[in-house]
Amino acid sequence: MKRFVYADNAGTTPMSKTALDAMLPYLTTEYGNPSGIYSLGRTAKKALETARETVARDLNAEPSEIYFTGGGTEGDNWALRGALELKAKTGKHIIISAVEHHADLHSCEHLKKKYGAEITLLPVDQFGWVNPEDLRAALRDDTILCSVMLANNEIGTIEPIRALAEIAHERGVLFHTDAVQAVGHIPVDVKELGVDMLSLSAHKFCGPKGVGAMFIKKGVNLPPLLDGGGHERGKRSGTENVAGICGLAAALDEAVANMGENMKKVSAMRDKLIENLLQVPRSRLTGDPVNRLPGTASFVFACIEGESIILSLDAVGICASSGSACSSGSLDPSHVLMAIGLPHEVAHGSVRLTLNEMNTMEDVDYILEQLPPIIKRLRSMSPLWEE
Repeated sequence: MKRFVYADNAGTTPMSKTALDAMLPYLTTEYGNPSGIYSLGRTAKKALETARETVARDLNAEPSEIYFTGGGTEGDNWALRGALELKAKTGKHIIISAVEHHADLHSCEHLKKKYGAEITLLPVDQFGWVNPEDLRAALRDDTILCSVMLANNEIGTIEPIRALAEIAHERGVLFHTDAVQAVGHIPVDVKELGVDMLSLSAHKFCGPKGVGAMFIKKGVNLPPLLDGGGHERGKRSGTENVAGICGLAAALDEAVANMGENMKKVSAMRDKLIENLLQVPRSRLTGDPVNRLPGTASFVFACIEGESIILSLDAVGICASSGSACSSGSLDPSHVLMAIGLPHEVAHGSVRLTLNEMNTMEDVDYILEQLPPIIKRLRSMSPLWEE
């Protein structure tokens, strides 16, 4: 019987028992609407506010600065579209990095087409790192927002968010960071980062899918993305997903409590993968070799297709990905890999292996047992490969 190894934790994570246990009462007996004034509703409301306090504490924010959303994509859209509406009299210039998630990139395309927003893409170096001086040079009098992700979802590079936010604030520009891949895996302190807005998603740190949160700094009067009954203090209408929110808070609290231990364990597994897979001929690590997420090991292997590698791994019980799970099925190479300067044909051979604390060294050993022969076999069939 073949072994099963899950190594696509950047795509989603298995939900922890802690998160599930926190959710169960609000999926069964405590099903009240938190807007209800009767006891069942008040119980749900109390759970909602307790979860808000937990998330705020774990991010070093105030409870009044935390708003619950449907996930990271909603948060990114809210930051971009809300900033454009909030700062309409100031300008329509938005700056993002060239390696942002499609939630940012596509939202900016929409704002450009529909509202005439002007978008500047900041370049990155060969490791996917944004140079703060490039941001300084790109700022204009009509710049209203800069959005740069805290850690890249494909290659794992951690960006210099504090330095970038300081430069933006020198010119009175709002700063948002997509922290979806970072929260729960590395320390995230909104005061230390100095950001105005931060978006996160529960299913990236062993919480449920379909629920996230936004940090919006006190004093930033971001208009709502959704109108309706005035939930979330008038900022995000729609009956709150109490069960999901409780699962989010429980998963985040557990991740933060165990972060030091988890980072040490996961980094060791990541480093073993990187050290051994770089022994494969014409392989290359993508992303910053040092300043990267603990669980992300991303590579390109010349002369073969990443999709073929992923399907071959699946056949032996290993779940991995080729670039972002959100854009799987696309025939185009990753925009992230193109932005770091990889040729089109090389970028097609990408493999992303992402681990978390539920993985083991035995999982890593199994990947190392299976992946090099798969690469060798696929190359033997490739007309591009020359020994």
